[in-house]
Amino acid sequence: MPPLTDSAIRSLKPPEKALKLFDGGGLYLLVQPNGARLWRMKYRVDGREKLLSFGQYPDVPLRSARERRDEARRLIAARVDPSAKRKAERAATSDTFEAIAREYLELKSKSLSARTYNKKVGRFEAFAFPFIGKLPITSIAAPQLLTALRRIEERGNHETAHRVRAECGEVFRYAIATGRAERDPTGDLRGALAPVVVRNHAAITEPVKIGQLLRAIDGYQGQPATEFALKLLPLVFVRPGELRAAEWSEFDLETAEWRIPGIRMKMREPHIVPLSRQAVALVRDLHPLTGAGRHLFPSLRGGDRPISNNTLNASLRRLGYTGNEMVSHGFRSMASTCLNEQGWHPDLIELQLAHAERNKVRAAYNRATRLSERRKMMQAWADYLDTLRAGAEIIPFRRTAD
Repeated sequence: MPPLTDSAIRSLKPPEKALKLFDGGGLYLLVQPNGARLWRMKYRVDGREKLLSFGQYPDVPLRSARERRDEARRLIAARVDPSAKRKAERAATSDTFEAIAREYLELKSKSLSARTYNKKVGRFEAFAFPFIGKLPITSIAAPQLLTALRRIEERGNHETAHRVRAECGEVFRYAIATGRAERDPTGDLRGALAPVVVRNHAAITEPVKIGQLLRAIDGYQGQPATEFALKLLPLVFVRPGELRAAEWSEFDLETAEWRIPGIRMKMREPHIVPLSRQAVALVRDLHPLTGAGRHLFPSLRGGDRPISNNTLNASLRRLGYTGNEMVSHGFRSMASTCLNEQGWHPDLIELQLAHAERNKVRAAYNRATRLSERRKMMQAWADYLDTLRAGAEIIPFRRTAD
């Protein structure tokens, strides 16, 4: 049979049964009834017939298939089994830090929000893979990892350096669990990185200034979705990301509850936000404007997206508040500070802030039994904000601790 040609291959019709078309030197094209055209090569090593796969036509054209065949024949002549060599190369590649990290990230993607997943992947691709990604994971020692982390510190990103160290540690521990590494070198780096200076989110907590802020928000002139988000955030004091992505399907105005699914929460646990009368009224007023869509606060750019991460902070800047005075995350600190000063039980406040509870049994108990108390607290908080907004003389209110 004469060697194959590109024109002959292109003109092939799917056969009723699998068909082998030989090109010489053991190379042949396997044509399947479904139309697939697969390159294969038969060869012998120590008297045993073996098979190599070179990919699919036209992804691998005829010329490339022949080049791969010729390379395999040179290896055979040198008493090297091309199939065994390929397996060894794949094993070496599969045990690199990058390969294992991507495998781990793919596993974690099922429990992470798309935003969190993309951030993790971005950090690995920017700060880890270029420096240790191609190395076998068993060969990476603490000094090599420290060199990569120092590059991050040199940019002044100390918090990112600590985060990358921790995330690399997750990969090493995954490799240990799957039998591809024996130890985690990130533990040897404790104390080797510059400490992170913790900065609290800027927040207004003085009653008179809170009233001024609320009045400024009432006078906001901008997009309706942004206006309502600014007005609702002080009443619910969730994380800004949780508010901006709020969906209409999560709200039950008859029971006055907003149920945020765990996939959108930082702690990956579903969260219930009892809605005060004021919050319910705001949501009802918003519904004619955005209720036909998925999100309460849709982006003007469309595409079934909510407002962006920076929208609320940018709106506060428009109202005259600098980043050192107030940020959207600061409404959480505002509520926490004032509610604690008013004597509300710390557990209620922490539950409503959706902070993690280290004691799992206590966390389950609290979630199950304290919703009615949180309802009272959220209504009292909304009434208190109304008082501040009105500019009335503030008489300190102390609630007897539970």
